[in-house]
Amino acid sequence: MKKTGFAADVCFKMRALVVALLIVGTPSAEAQEASLEAQIRERSAAVEKQLIDWRRDIHQHPELGDQEQRTSRLVAEHLKRLGLDVRTGVGRTGVVGILKGAKPGPVVGLRADMDALPVTEPEGLPFASRARAAYHGDEVGVMHACGHDAHTAMLMATAQVLAGMKEQLPGTVMFIFQPAEEGSSIVMPGEGKSWGAKLMLEEGLFKNVKPDAIFAVHVMPGPSGEISWRTGATTASGDMLKISVHGRQGHGGMPWNTIDPIVTSGQVLAGLQTVVSRRANLALSPAIVTIGMIKGGSGPNIIPDRVDMSGTIRAYDQSVRDQVGRDVKLSAEHIAESAGAKAEVAVIPIYATTVNDTALAAKMEPIIRKAADGKVAVARLTGASEDFSYLAQGAPGLYLFLGITPEGQDPLKAAPNHSPNFFVDERALVVGTRTMALMTAAFLTGQVVDVSK
Repeated sequence: MKKTGFAADVCFKMRALVVALLIVGTPSAEAQEASLEAQIRERSAAVEKQLIDWRRDIHQHPELGDQEQRTSRLVAEHLKRLGLDVRTGVGRTGVVGILKGAKPGPVVGLRADMDALPVTEPEGLPFASRARAAYHGDEVGVMHACGHDAHTAMLMATAQVLAGMKEQLPGTVMFIFQPAEEGSSIVMPGEGKSWGAKLMLEEGLFKNVKPDAIFAVHVMPGPSGEISWRTGATTASGDMLKISVHGRQGHGGMPWNTIDPIVTSGQVLAGLQTVVSRRANLALSPAIVTIGMIKGGSGPNIIPDRVDMSGTIRAYDQSVRDQVGRDVKLSAEHIAESAGAKAEVAVIPIYATTVNDTALAAKMEPIIRKAADGKVAVARLTGASEDFSYLAQGAPGLYLFLGITPEGQDPLKAAPNHSPNFFVDERALVVGTRTMALMTAAFLTGQVVDVSK
């Protein structure tokens, strides 16, 4: 029945009022974005003290790769308290927490590594490590000399920030706490066994929930709180190099009766320096050959029958990586042969090059700038390698660096990662948490979803 007169006028005014209320009550995309950013900043600030407490606790109780039992329990209990779906024992000691938003949407993966290094920490910090553990059969000091304690704490804090906002977020967040990024303390390379990110993937990390994008933040010497990154090749490939030089043992006073593998090893070492300087195409990619360990001999007057060397090969381009490996083998074998000795050479692939997705990085740049309050930079190539590379092969990845050098100190003179004097300015950690949370929220809410264009 058609309304007329007073009734029609009332109906019209009611509809107009509803529309007006809807318009006023529906915030714009910009307002929603600003609201999320404000909440993330507030929540990140609120969790900062706990973040630092977690970091110090983990730092004081470091665990080597594939031994992260205590750290895993700490992480799993925290994620369960937040109401996440938690899987433990992934890749031996890894933990995965799944946070589901209020409605369907994309999936973001966030990764932190948990393992420490076989490094003895000096005295000084009130929460310094005194831990010792078995590393391939030897007892060693253990220290978080690469900042994985900070990574784990920042991701725990990020989980707390985002879990408190899940009703406002669509999609899913995977919190990946990974063991053995520095390598396994129980599995030797070359044994045919995997560890770290690779093992987690082999055990189905992305089988049921596969990220549309995956992020990680790594602390490095740099201005405190500065976020840096680069597109394309970001961390180097890493191959283990093993060389055994076989000679003939004899008396040190009668070297003519021997084939000296120690002198031959010195010649091999010198020859390896030309593999990069004269053979590698450095215009295409930097490359590094380093011998980090050499062992041979049992007495000062005995020429041994064998010397073992081990080291690493780093590159950013697969063709350069392959060529350097071939040339190392060729040089070592022929130099040893010229001395009457024999060299056995093994080049064992460990980690691939980490490649930052160019489109994802471009779309995340304004978000990162906001998170870091404009304190951003282009990251330099470092020569380090990372098994985040395997995760970034399964989804578009973005690997960021967080500066942790205290104000007033030159980052170029700061103790590097893996040094016993490596130091983290804890004031920077909240920036890492805020950055991960903001990137995740931006991706999930559709500000940067399509990374194919």
